[in-house]
Amino acid sequence: MPPKRKASTIESNSDHDHDTASKPEAKKFKGKGAQESPDTTGKAANGQPTNKVPPVHISFPARAEGTLRLVTWNICGLAAAQKKGFKYYVEAEDPDILVLTETKVNSDPQDGTLNSRFGYRTWAISDKKSYSGTAALSKYKPLSVSTDLPGHPDPSLVNGRIVTLEFQACYVAGAEDPIGEKHLEPAFTTYIRDLDKKKPVIWMGDLNVAPTAQDLANPKPNWNKTPGYTKDETEAFKHILDPPECEEKSGKFVDIWRQRHSDDRHYTYFSYRFNCRAKGIGWRLDMFVVSERIAEKVKMCEIRSEIYGVSDHVPVIMEIESDVITGMS
Repeated sequence: MPPKRKASTIESNSDHDHDTASKPEAKKFKGKGAQESPDTTGKAANGQPTNKVPPVHISFPARAEGTLRLVTWNICGLAAAQKKGFKYYVEAEDPDILVLTETKVNSDPQDGTLNSRFGYRTWAISDKKSYSGTAALSKYKPLSVSTDLPGHPDPSLVNGRIVTLEFQACYVAGAEDPIGEKHLEPAFTTYIRDLDKKKPVIWMGDLNVAPTAQDLANPKPNWNKTPGYTKDETEAFKHILDPPECEEKSGKFVDIWRQRHSDDRHYTYFSYRFNCRAKGIGWRLDMFVVSERIAEKVKMCEIRSEIYGVSDHVPVIMEIESDVITGMS
């Protein structure tokens, strides 16, 4: 297992709980089984911090030599995030590839921080105004870019959900809720497997599924009742990771954070409601999934637990050997 990285120092710049933003109605947390009380030490029972606003000062160790750093983050609306310290995190993290989900933009935004750092920017925009939206921003020029989902019967329902960057040695696919949306899942599963037959795949984003009981604070009352933790969703995700025998030519995938943190119960989404952040009641919905054959080239994958308050999600980062993407050793 890679060494633990030093977390950034947390200093609250406000006591105000940003409780006005929320997930779409279908994704709101159900407060059943919320037994735990807020922890006054600044850590929840699972070890994650309980701050409700981002740190004033943010810094991270430099990326490991010979690696590229990738970040996925559901920002719950770019316009709102820009007012809450979005740029300070991006500047501190300095990723090579950044995937943003739930951008809610209606046109390509002119964000100085993003434009100056990423020479190659793709914004997949929903047909529905101020809804959904996925962006893939890269310092490295991709060979090709796609915002389509081949095989899906209605492209208008795909718009804003997926961006795929093809690089010399792999594909990077950023996606929002490709499993939970039933009309997307069959086409997406076929698509990700087809890509994997050509080149290894790094799939990242807000998958909106908690794969196992370890991935949400209150699994029992939510099982098969709450979107994101149903039998259909968890089985669909499981079958992508480990295809059934009838699909013997399909490659396997690895949920890389879970592989490296097999016992941890850490989460990436905490509802603004019910004081969930203070109680440590969350869901792990945002993740990196990689083709099994490149999993050993991942040097670290961590949840940036302290970067909360810009959104109700926190970023997830991964460092991988640079040749996986550039093809150059």
